[in-house]
Amino acid sequence: MVYTLEIDSEVGRDKIVNVSSVSQLSPFRYPGGKTWLVPTIRHWLKSLPHRPTLFVDPFAGGGIIPLTVAAEKLSKRVLMAELDPDVASVWRTILSSSAEALRRRIINFNITRDRVIEELGTPPKDDLDRAFKTLLRNRTQHGGILAAGASLVKNGEAGRGIASRWYPETLCKRIQYIQTLAPRIQFVEGDALDLIPQYQACPGTTFFIDPPYTAGNGKRAGRRLYNFNHLDHGMLFELMAKTVGNVMMTYDHAPEVIAMAEVHGFSHDLVPMKNTHHARMFELIITKNLVETAPSTPACLPAAAR
Repeated sequence: MVYTLEIDSEVGRDKIVNVSSVSQLSPFRYPGGKTWLVPTIRHWLKSLPHRPTLFVDPFAGGGIIPLTVAAEKLSKRVLMAELDPDVASVWRTILSSSAEALRRRIINFNITRDRVIEELGTPPKDDLDRAFKTLLRNRTQHGGILAAGASLVKNGEAGRGIASRWYPETLCKRIQYIQTLAPRIQFVEGDALDLIPQYQACPGTTFFIDPPYTAGNGKRAGRRLYNFNHLDHGMLFELMAKTVGNVMMTYDHAPEVIAMAEVHGFSHDLVPMKNTHHARMFELIITKNLVETAPSTPACLPAAAR
């Protein structure tokens, strides 16, 4: 049995979520981040007949959705994946015993424009160093963009320049909190199209799919925001159509995407949000909800959770 996503009355099709009302768990200032979608995800997961055994986010990025799911225990386990090796180094470090060393690097860094340029101009020595440089770049480049070609901020907020988005104490607190969630989270670095087939036949597994927005004709944000933006969207839809568990996908509102959703029998709806210029717009939410899905067997869990 399949049913259509019902938008929570607290969110509504005409009400834009105030992101300041959502717990900020991620250390990233991530372009295309999904903080605004948290209430919809929460409502969706709570509306399912069974709490998911495994929540899979194969395009983790800034990670706000899987972190929220882990923090609120909306799934027994969470699996995050990311292809970008820089972003992957951050999640791998935070969810490991190296998290404390990363916090020390952040607290002890004396931020000036010259120091940032020097730090980012040096190749990373190891995974910890790469994680630190990635967070530093994310917090000092325009819009948090990590893709090639992004430039360092100049004036910044309130004229604070390069340091305007560098909050060492806040970053360290977030990292420390994520460490408490680590027993419920597994992270893997890799391609989503390789990861999804490993779990698509597992009952009780729920997928959240937030790919780079490069589907359809014309300019798409993913091409300028992310280093790893190439994706076969047709194959992604085919994979998700074959899953036995519940699926939510979020996409740019484009006719080509709606066509793919309808070809595969997915439901779709629109959720309002504001872009970086505070303009009101809608994103496309695509779902395949199987109300009779049963909890998974232990064999369907990530290896570390069995």
